[in-house]
Amino acid sequence: MVDDTPTPAAAAVTGADAALADALERLHARLRDLALPLDAPGAAQARADRRAALDQLDDYLLPRLRSVGAPLLVVVGGSTGAGKSTLVNSLLGERVSDPGVLRPTTRSPVLVHHPLDGGWFTGDRVLPGLARLVGDRGAADGAGPEGTAAVRLVPSAALPRGLALLDAPDVDSVEEANRRLAAQLLAAADLWLFVTTAARYADAVPWDLLHSAAERHAQVALVVDRVDPGAEPVVADLRRMLDANGLGGSPLFAVEEGLGDDGLLPEAAVGEVAAWLSDLGGDAAARRAVAVATRDGVVDDLARRGVLLAQAADAQVVADARMRDAVARAYADAATQVAVATSDGAMLRGEVLARWQELVGTGDLLRSVERGVGRVRDAVVGFLRGRPAATPPVEQAIAHGLAAVVLDAADAAAERTHAAWRGDPAGAALLPDLGLSRSSASLRADVDREIRGWQSDVLELVGEQGAQRRGTARALSFGVNALGVSLMVLAFASTGGLTGIEVGIAGGTAVVAQKLLEAVFGDDAVRRLTAAARERLDARVRGVLDGEAARYTSQLDALVVSGGEALRSAALAVEAAARGERAGRGADDAEGPDGAAGAPTPGGALAPGGALASGGAPAPAGHPAASLRGAERWRATGSRGGPRVPGAGGAGAAAGGDPSAAGDAERPRGGFWRRLLGREDRG
Repeated sequence: MVDDTPTPAAAAVTGADAALADALERLHARLRDLALPLDAPGAAQARADRRAALDQLDDYLLPRLRSVGAPLLVVVGGSTGAGKSTLVNSLLGERVSDPGVLRPTTRSPVLVHHPLDGGWFTGDRVLPGLARLVGDRGAADGAGPEGTAAVRLVPSAALPRGLALLDAPDVDSVEEANRRLAAQLLAAADLWLFVTTAARYADAVPWDLLHSAAERHAQVALVVDRVDPGAEPVVADLRRMLDANGLGGSPLFAVEEGLGDDGLLPEAAVGEVAAWLSDLGGDAAARRAVAVATRDGVVDDLARRGVLLAQAADAQVVADARMRDAVARAYADAATQVAVATSDGAMLRGEVLARWQELVGTGDLLRSVERGVGRVRDAVVGFLRGRPAATPPVEQAIAHGLAAVVLDAADAAAERTHAAWRGDPAGAALLPDLGLSRSSASLRADVDREIRGWQSDVLELVGEQGAQRRGTARALSFGVNALGVSLMVLAFASTGGLTGIEVGIAGGTAVVAQKLLEAVFGDDAVRRLTAAARERLDARVRGVLDGEAARYTSQLDALVVSGGEALRSAALAVEAAARGERAGRGADDAEGPDGAAGAPTPGGALAPGGALASGGAPAPAGHPAASLRGAERWRATGSRGGPRVPGAGGAGAAAGGDPSAAGDAERPRGGFWRRLLGREDRG
């Protein structure tokens, strides 16, 4: 057979493939920009899914779309001690990867390719995040620059051109980095060749990966290694598990126990796998069918994952809004608490009341207020002339009382917000070591500064109002402070509603302040002054509380939280582009010379039954120029030296057991080429 593998320079992306690649590039950009910083429910899994999706786009899907003629990458994966490296070495007939205890613990996957295919792998077409190491096994330490992961490239003429084998790290390695790399490499494969053993075929870790392969319809073949005579039930049980887990179409090979003196498995043991891979590698159309089937599954999975990640992004927005709402409610309640405490007369008790009484007295001034407003102005003027120095203690008492009210409200808001965030998974992760359970250390200084500012505001209001009234100039020259204090007192009782004994204490205090101010400025002016004083007080309190609330919201502001609408649109665009590409592919294939249907649906390229699943295909006219070790013997003799029956047998039969291990022996089984490409067997 003439191999028609194009060179890397000849690869080009056109038509529907280009449209799909563009849609995937946009999805890649959206995924790259996606931030999931909050620990909302499901966020950890969403972050892992995002990383896996980006890796698969970078390592496999975009490179595969850009170079459809690239060699088929077969990743050999499995558990520790499953015999992956031994199988690779035995298929090639030379030792290219260290097996067993000699396998390096560093991250050193080995990629074996035909010498003429080296150009596909020396660059960053696939696995761009891995450094390349070229050289013999002994010279490579398995690590790239500064200890980064690297892949070692090994050319081998024993491998058919158009096929590459990658010996991956153990999926259950004791090193987490190796486990992550193994999963990444398997996600970059056109075809998984998953190796397990008769003793460990039901282990949980490999099946987690196989489940993910089934979900995205990846093309998978399995090798059960170290099968002793009489272990046919193991193979049959593994086939049952594959059927039950959505991998019923996966070829299954049994490899007998036993190594030769050269450390390789006998040709008879690996011949079935060797013939299967060699036949697959020797036909470009077959390779493309497998690659396209895996690619379709990955595209579908990425589109589905994109929609799910968009939902995760939406959940981030919801979590952000929920946490901001907790902050807003707590500090709005604090503002309300301060507003109530500074307007219902509560401030006009204790120290403030005592200092106010020292200022106004309880004798002639109060009696003059009781006799009528007309005589108040003279009393005020005389009072202000004689006692101008008594106002600072009142202002100080007001400042202390007001500060206590604001501090209490701010502390309560901090406790409420902290409790709300601590009970929210998204907020709990932001709390440690930030000291957010109490108000800030600078709050008292901030409050004192704002109270002094408000008192200055009040004096400024009184001064501005006095400047507008000629008749009060003489009085104001002696008593701006006292009138300012009176306005502060009146602002603290602006809502009224005092009853009982409070009228006699706090209420009476407010009445005196009101009468004094009305005597100087008039009724309308006093109402305006009181409203302005309240507004300025409320604004300064809100400013302090907003600063405290910002200690929480700034944690959220520093994060990049956005909804999933753009990502959702990109994922849906990928779905649409994939439908268009497949429709065009089906039309093109239907016009082919043999009337074949379109490329196989995901999971269909390696359908059960027939030669691919059971040990090779009828060889096409002219075998590939290169065949893996044991392939020619298998083609000539079939199962373990017996006469070969094309299209029959299977892993279980090859192992010498009940044919039911590979399916119903009486069921008609199509040939490899017909099932793979949708046409009759050739050769």
